Amino acid sequence: MAIIFTDGAARGNPGAGGWGAVILTDDSVIELGGREDHTTNNRMELMSAIRALESIQNDREMTIYTDSAYLVSGITRWVKGWAENDWKTSKKEDVLNKDLWERLVDATAHKVIDWKIIKGHSDTPLNERCDVIATSFADKNPVVLYNGSRERYGIDVNIKSQISNVKPKSKSKVYSYVSLVDGEIKVHKTWEECKARVHGVPNARYKKSVSPADEEEVIREYTE
Repeated sequence: MAIIFTDGAARGNPGAGGWGAVILTDDSVIELGGREDHTTNNRMELMSAIRALESIQNDREMTIYTDSAYLVSGITRWVKGWAENDWKTSKKEDVLNKDLWERLVDATAHKVIDWKIIKGHSDTPLNERCDVIATSFADKNPVVLYNGSRERYGIDVNIKSQISNVKPKSKSKVYSYVSLVDGEIKVHKTWEECKARVHGVPNARYKKSVSPADEEEVIREYTE
């Protein structure tokens, strides 16, 4: 079973962008990365997952870790309805990034995928590595991509140390905070984390959610 970490970045949103992915198999690590001259953060998040999935030929079962709520919510909850509605949102507007969503649907066909959202920039080694790859490509200064054994990788590949940052279900009244800045959606577990992102940013939006379903509705609202 393969384990995949993905991330995307854009300078300007839209602007120059990059994507990065790290693929773990039983005995190897493969890094992938790329860039586009004019793109958005969300498109790079999608591309990182697409390229990782397209590179895997044999594994049918895999887990994908990402800090993009847009990516996970889209592929697990929204995309089926979009396709059935001729790629229109509930407001009858065209779905953004339709070309990549269709490509992602094709890439996930005949695969069993467990999608997991992790907190971005929270000392998760492989998520941080994906961020380094993505930003380096966006800045036209790409890092050297690794392709070799797990033993020689030099970065912690112990999954237990990565999943401590998988977003847990909360028993408190506030489940999460969802923010929208420059077209990029992020999910935060604390108000302090959300406030640090939106404070003083023109046109930033944010909202509290009280349950997983409520969180999904907020993300959908911000996406559409």
